Amino acid sequence: MRQGNDIGTTYRSTLYTTTDEQQQQAQEALDAFQAALDRSGHREKITTEIEPAPQFFYAEDYHQQYLAKNPGGYCGLRGTGVSCPIG
Repeated sequence: MRQGNDIGTTYRSTLYTTTDEQQQQAQEALDAFQAALDRSGHREKITTEIEPAPQFFYAEDYHQQYLAKNPGGYCGLRGTGVSCPIG
């Protein structure tokens, strides 16, 4: 429900899948990465939703490649230093 300073349902993290196999693989990857985070001492829980893909619409052009177009723009992603053990 957050991306940097932006808070709310618009900013939630969701991984969309188009097949049952993708759904299973995504859940396995999430579980493996959560276990790696836990082992490394991170207390955060992954809150990314995994959902079937809805109909897709491109955002307005000014939203595409935002950081490339706005190099001074902020990005709250700092990483954890933990690599996902799958792929």
